[in-house]
Amino acid sequence: MCGIAGYFSVEPFSDENSLKQMTNAIAHRGPDADGFFIDAHCGLGHRRLSVIDLSSAANQPMFSHNDRYAMVYNGEIYNFQEIASQVKTTLKTHSDSEVILELFSQIGTSAVNLFNGMFAIAIYDKAEKAFYVFRDRLGVKPIYYYYKNGKFAFASELKSLIQFPDLKTKRKINHRSIAQYLNIGYIAEPSTIYEGISKFPAGSYAKIDSTGISISSYWKAEEKIESATINDFTTAKNELNNLMRSSVQLRMIADVPFGTFLSGGIDSSLVTAMAQSVSASPVKTFSIGFKDAAYNESQYAKKISNHLHTEHYEFIVTYNDAIDLADKIVDQYDEPYADSSAIPTMLVSKLARQFVTMTLSGDGGDELFMGYGAYRWANRFQNPLINNFRKPLSGILSMLPSKYKRVAGLLNYPEKKFLRSHIFSQEQYLFSSVEIENLLIKKPETEFRIEQSVSGLNRNLSAMEAQALFDLNYYLKDDLLVKVDRASMKYSLEARTPFLDYRVVEFALNLNENLKLKNDAAKYLLKEVLFDYVPREYFNRPKQGFAIPLKHWLKKELKHLIDFYLSKEMTEQHGVIKYEEIKKLLHRFLNGEEFLYNRIWTLIILHQWLEKEKKN
Repeated sequence: MCGIAGYFSVEPFSDENSLKQMTNAIAHRGPDADGFFIDAHCGLGHRRLSVIDLSSAANQPMFSHNDRYAMVYNGEIYNFQEIASQVKTTLKTHSDSEVILELFSQIGTSAVNLFNGMFAIAIYDKAEKAFYVFRDRLGVKPIYYYYKNGKFAFASELKSLIQFPDLKTKRKINHRSIAQYLNIGYIAEPSTIYEGISKFPAGSYAKIDSTGISISSYWKAEEKIESATINDFTTAKNELNNLMRSSVQLRMIADVPFGTFLSGGIDSSLVTAMAQSVSASPVKTFSIGFKDAAYNESQYAKKISNHLHTEHYEFIVTYNDAIDLADKIVDQYDEPYADSSAIPTMLVSKLARQFVTMTLSGDGGDELFMGYGAYRWANRFQNPLINNFRKPLSGILSMLPSKYKRVAGLLNYPEKKFLRSHIFSQEQYLFSSVEIENLLIKKPETEFRIEQSVSGLNRNLSAMEAQALFDLNYYLKDDLLVKVDRASMKYSLEARTPFLDYRVVEFALNLNENLKLKNDAAKYLLKEVLFDYVPREYFNRPKQGFAIPLKHWLKKELKHLIDFYLSKEMTEQHGVIKYEEIKKLLHRFLNGEEFLYNRIWTLIILHQWLEKEKKN
């Protein structure tokens, strides 16, 4: 796990100082070593967090045996020992990095199809003066890029990329991205908060040379959807158990201490149970809780730890622990990012890093096995009665107490082509497209809502399957995985995601939805696998999620953020949001409509980011 940065230029270009600034900006991603390569066309920078082959021989940039290629790489290829047998030359290290580079040297871009892992790879061909970039199938590892007039720059984080000279003083805010952020709480690939800077697409690779930039896809979830689903319970359960055990075992390969995040929920409990079942010693597990009982799952994590006999560590959070992070969240995420669970994720990462260098997490279980309430809403909207009367019903509910107003927002959806993004938006308590029109002073010139087509696939998807695919392609990749990557790497901690082994994902995409959501029980098959490891009765409770008591803190402990960032002076100074609309929103929130808390947090983070950007 590392941080990478650099540039490639068709015309001669060299800037050692900027390369070092770019690389130093992500020093937190790799505290163990740094390295640089520069010639007349290319600069590569690397910060290393040593996890596999701790020797200096595995440092980067790494050069191929024939000295034609130079590479920097962030991530892990979990099956590197297996595919190393395909390398025709004698390997000099025990690292996955060397396997990647030598396979590319032998067979070119098709090597990426052999890799099972999370990765962002940059390879420079010194002979042909060409540059290659690869990103893993699900987009677990980040890579941002800028391309203009034959000049390509890239980095693991925006804070690094904007040190590139073409961007340091000339970048512009993307107002379409602001509108999208208000709607879904994050900015979806390929966009970023800046014009001209993009998120490199997941499951893709690029070649940059004198002819320009060419980006090709090598894996898409939609293309892995088959004509028939897996319907037999026993067959499905056995296959899922075997796939998950294989995935967990692969992700336990490391030359450093490791553990798991254990929240007490279904996904992290299954990952932990499987890790413990194949481990020769107690697995270290980490959880945090809150004094507010409504948000505290730590007692469940402890109970599961006791049953599995793990070495458990927990930390009970107060607002004092979270307040500094709340004030500085944009420092880590670099663009407006409204997922407040970033705060507990940073805190549990900080706790884990005191004992281990790598952890396993449960990300992906909800999206793959229908764990969210949004899927039920997608199904409800297939009911003609609800569809035909949703507008008048929405009007009636909007006049009732606050919990009904949220349902009113869900029912008041726009065109059907934006229904999936609307359901997501309103399930997350965020701004609808109508509200955004009223909020923004400067309207976006192009459509900001996400439209996802599910036509032309090998089988017709149900409404629930389509909603889950939306979450896999957008929410998981551009919100949840971003959250874990930045939160863990802030403390130089590697986080691995067993559910996102592409074999597990492809299995889940073709699992009959009745084995995911059965008798209104979410994640049915996943639970049935888990209950072979942990007693069923441990999970007879409602789903809580990994959240902080934000709606309460914003009225008390964190009210200073409202007073400062949503003040008349601040909002008018930046000229993005109409202050009169903020004033109405705050009045509603402080007078009982607590469901608006996420809208307020979203505006706080936006103004935090605008204030920071003004000072840079």
